[in-house]
Order: sequence, then C-alpha cells, then structure tokens
Amino acid sequence: MKLKKVLVLGSGALKIGQAGEFDYSGSQALKALREEGIYSVLVNPNVATIQTSEGIADKVYFLPITPHFIEEIIAKERPDGIMLAWGGQTGLNVGTALYQNGVLEKYGVQVLGTSVEAIMNTEDRDLFVKEMASADLKVPTSHACETLDEAIETARKIGYPVMIRSAYALGGLGSGVCPDEETFRQIAESAFTFAPQVLVEESLKGWKEIEFECIRDANDHCFTVASMENFDPLGIHTGESIVVAPTCSLSEEQVKMLQELTIKCVRHLKIVGECNIQFAFNAVTNDYRIIEINARLSRSSALASKATGYPLAFVAAKIAFTLDQIGEMGTTNSAYVAPSLDYLICKIPRWDLTKFTGVSRKIGSSMKSVGEIMSIGRSFEEMLQKGLRMIGQGMHGFVGNDHVKFDNLDEELSNPTDLRIFALAQALEEGYTVERIEELTKIDPWFIERMKNRA
Repeated sequence: MKLKKVLVLGSGALKIGQAGEFDYSGSQALKALREEGIYSVLVNPNVATIQTSEGIADKVYFLPITPHFIEEIIAKERPDGIMLAWGGQTGLNVGTALYQNGVLEKYGVQVLGTSVEAIMNTEDRDLFVKEMASADLKVPTSHACETLDEAIETARKIGYPVMIRSAYALGGLGSGVCPDEETFRQIAESAFTFAPQVLVEESLKGWKEIEFECIRDANDHCFTVASMENFDPLGIHTGESIVVAPTCSLSEEQVKMLQELTIKCVRHLKIVGECNIQFAFNAVTNDYRIIEINARLSRSSALASKATGYPLAFVAAKIAFTLDQIGEMGTTNSAYVAPSLDYLICKIPRWDLTKFTGVSRKIGSSMKSVGEIMSIGRSFEEMLQKGLRMIGQGMHGFVGNDHVKFDNLDEELSNPTDLRIFALAQALEEGYTVERIEELTKIDPWFIERMKNRA
C-alpha cells in the first residue's frame, strides 16, 4: 500500500526522564516523511519543540497524547499509517491501548515499523521473559507481580537482595535494589503507583551494563550500529551514569558474543526499525542477562546517532524501504552498514539537585538527571576532561576543584551521589589504590587507571 498520510505521535509534555531525545527523533522522522512526499500529521501538546515548528510537519495538533484524543484525530484525518516508536514511552503506551481497543483496526490504520505485538513482547515483563526463554536467551530470574502480597512472596522466594521495577514506566520510575524486606515494601508500594505491574528479579548489582543500538529491515538485514558501556556498574540507571562508546573494557571476543546475542534477539522478536538492548554482563565469567529491550528510539539512540553520524531515527522512519535503498550503497552515506569510528565519545549526565531542599543526592536505578553533555576525544582522559568542564556546574575538569571536598570518601564511593566523579578524583589524589576504588565502586579498573593518569 502506498502511504499518503501518516500520523506521528510526539512525546507530549517533557519531564525528567523524558528529555529532548524524543523531539530529536520525531523531527528526524518528519523530515524523512517529507523527503518521501508523505503528508504528515503530528500530535504534540508541547509548543517548545523543534518538531512543532513551522515547516517540519504538514499539520500539527497541540492536543494531549491520550487514547481519546488520538482516536478523535484518526477519525477526522483518516491516516494510512501511524508511527509510535518516535514519541518515547508515551507513544508506545497510547499505540498499544489503541490497538487493544480496536481503534486502529476500525479505521484501517497500519502501524509503521515494529508491530504492536512485538512492542507488547518487549514492554510486558511476563511476555518478555517468555519470549526470551523460547529463544534460549538469558534474562534475570524474575516474576511479574500485580499485588503487593504477590511481590513480597516472590522476593522471599528469590532471596534478598532483589531488584524491583515497574512495567511500562519511564526513567526507572518505581525501581530500586532492595537489601531487605523493609526497603522492598517501601519501594514496591511506590512502584505500584506508577504501573499496575511490577517486576521482582534477582539483583545483578555490580555487573557491567552494556548497551547496543541495533537496526533491522523487512528483508532481515540486521546489524548493531553502536556499542556503549556504562562507566558505573548495574544498579545505577543508564541515564545517571557516564556512558562511553564504543565499549572499552571488554575484549573483542566478548563484544562479538554480545553483538551476536543482540541480532539473535532482535530477529526473534521481529523488530523492524531501530531498537536498544541492554545487557548485564559479568566480564570474569562471560555470563550475561538481557535486562531489557526498547523497541523505540531512546536517549541512547540519540547519543548513538550523534556519536556515529548514523541517523537512526531518520533511517528507522524510512524502514518501509530496505536498508540497501537508503543512501548510496558502497559509500559512507549508505544505511546498509554500521559506521566505523576512530574516536571515543562519552555522555556525562547533569544534575540540578542543589535547587531542591530535602532531596537525596544519592543516585541509583531511578533517574534524577535533567540533561547531559556529549564529549568527543582520542582518549578517555581527553573526553572526560572536556566533558566535566562543559557540564556547566563550575568545575575545572576532573581535578582542581578545591571547593568540592569529602570528609568520608569510603562512604561517598560506595554510596554514589551526583558528585561521585569528584570523589574518585580526591581518592586518587589521596593515594587510594585502583584495587581499593574498584572494591568500593565496582567500576572497571580500565576506567580507574585512565582517571589515575589525570589525577
């Protein structure tokens, strides 16, 4: 079917955990539709976005992104297709609701890119675990619970410490590592206010967190576009961590193994377009768990696009074509192959916790950062120094910040706050060994040794 009119769901009102990456991805999608001569209808109540600017979309509705309003717009506009994955979690949740209540079928609207069934398989934790088991892929031992009593019983069976997470939630809302039942009860009560279902799973705190951006077309041509490694171990949300691309502390064989698992997983789920996959990885034993898959554009996708020069959102919006038809084959402009990098990039989060009184400065599995910078360099030392000076919090870089001093370094290193990186600098200046810092922080020695060069 030749598409003439497509409805694009924007990200809605932006809040912490839902930053400008969805404005970026939505704008790229609208640009791709315009290039193909397809009439675009955008729904986004946020006037302060690029995608709602004049000339980006053909028609804009400044209305809330809820099933009710989207159904009204579909009835009026009669689009041929709808794009869900470019508006973040909001778009996926609303698209799933419209699919389940029969609205999309009633008006003959085709979901472009990844099917709603595949989206539900990645979003519903129970379905996700079953899908991964059928493909013989490892996920954390877990159980989806719908009541507090069921959650407590599951936690006792798995044994503390356990990890708890909300399904269908953004930015790690309602999640945390629970060392005992008292903490578990508090976090579980909070998690149920965000979602009707929570996931109770084995704690992998201290393992590495490795991410891949992967793209697949309808012809099953599939590859990883970028690999990323979290500087912080599992237990700290990827949006709260310094992220480095490409992965630095793993061997080539380990990266290849995780790439093969990524492609196997994406093919099994029949994802069409772009997706993000997160692994927990034990570099000593080569054991892994697939933590989650986002069948949508995410903050990591925006980072990977800018880092590699491969426009993921733009290519994913054209996935009605196959990858060999996008750009010129055999050139660096072709979408058919992953770009090769001769530099490193890192993302450093920015927090503004000083503005709020009574807020805990500790960082963990729920996101508090309000933005981030991206830094490029030929070495880890170079990009870390550039990034910390750019973050706009009055720092001179990794060292030389005499106004930031910590009395109890062991406490600061083992229970991280937004100032952890400067606690690391102080520890190195005071003669802490690489082994001692690794023991306290679970940060890979590869990173600590590079930071020691700067201290």
